[in-house]
Amino acid sequence: MTAAGRMAAEGVNVRVVSFPSWELFAAQSKEYQNQVLPPSIKKRLSVEAGSTIGWHRWVGDAGHSIGIDRFGESAPGDLVMEKFGFTVENVISEAMKLLRANAGAAENNNGHK
Repeated sequence: MTAAGRMAAEGVNVRVVSFPSWELFAAQSKEYQNQVLPPSIKKRLSVEAGSTIGWHRWVGDAGHSIGIDRFGESAPGDLVMEKFGFTVENVISEAMKLLRANAGAAENNNGHK
């Protein structure tokens, strides 16, 4: 939420979606799913303090996931979170990389940055 707030303060149009259950979301009508995740918005970033497996279904080919896809790290929690990119700065950086990728395709995002 902090990353979204900072980006919005810089004039970047962002949308944050809380996604606690893939199963419950998948069970909703396609109309509802499209309201929450508009098909026209292709540049999506998921942030999950766990595995990124399965997120591709929701972020799509133009999206990216920040997560942890390995085991065995041992350190104080704050250090592990920083190492895996769970910082405001990294979330902003990854979001901006997505937005800059194929910048000419902005029309496909209905004006969303």
